[in-house]
Amino acid sequence: MSLAKFEVFSTVVELGSLTEASVKLGLTQSAVSHAIASLESEWGFSILSRGRNGIHLTSNGELVLQYIREVLKWNEQLVQQIAGINGLEVGTVRIGTFSSVTIQWLPEFMSHFNESHPSIEVKLLEGDYDEIEHWISSGAVDFGFLSLPTLKSFEVIPLKKDKIVTIVPDSHHLAHLSEVCFEQIKDELFIMPKISCDNDVRRILKENNVTATIKYELEDDQAIISMVQNGMGISILPEMVVNRVPKSVRILGLEGDHYRSIGIAATSFKNMSPAARKFVKYIQSCFKAPTQD
Repeated sequence: MSLAKFEVFSTVVELGSLTEASVKLGLTQSAVSHAIASLESEWGFSILSRGRNGIHLTSNGELVLQYIREVLKWNEQLVQQIAGINGLEVGTVRIGTFSSVTIQWLPEFMSHFNESHPSIEVKLLEGDYDEIEHWISSGAVDFGFLSLPTLKSFEVIPLKKDKIVTIVPDSHHLAHLSEVCFEQIKDELFIMPKISCDNDVRRILKENNVTATIKYELEDDQAIISMVQNGMGISILPEMVVNRVPKSVRILGLEGDHYRSIGIAATSFKNMSPAARKFVKYIQSCFKAPTQD
């Protein structure tokens, strides 16, 4: 049993592909397959199943994965602590993120952080809210950006209130308004974000007793904007999502004061690796968010 095999197993699960894992790890596909087979032989049970739809965890694989990731996490912390004692700064930070944060915040964050901490590697996993919560719980990421509230078992740091707005095509009969009221939304075809990607829209509609006539339910923000642009319906989305809409799409206010609260979440900020704590402190400084002891 070795940490190298554990890293192979965790990476294959993360990417869902032996081929992609071999590229990421700089190994041959044969070496990756051998590492998995070696673990299965050593433990006496299968940890991965291979089918037409790719690689999947077996039930026994699911049971051991969380412990494998804990071992890798603590080994990473050990490496970073030893480096710190020797006056060096190394490490890897794994972050769960969703598209608007990836586009609007992370390029600048990562660029500036890298200037001060060039030996710390930052890796991103992008997904929807449900996936990010799972990655945090399973240890696949050190922390993740989420729309709050999230799971009660997480520690959270609120960062920003992102205003919710209405978008309509410029040819729409509401396009001349500065603000749309909920009574007007009831009469319109609506493009709804999927709940795992944005549960704030459903929350706001429910709080205001609106049963929208949902024409399409889509996962991708840009697909929603494109549908609106082409007159397939209207939508309400966070301001960060509609930062660069086409000129043929109008951004209007929404009756009331509505927003999503974006924050970062982790199982424990105190027990993070030194590198992850540095990145979290950097993010907090950008938003002047309260620090975690």
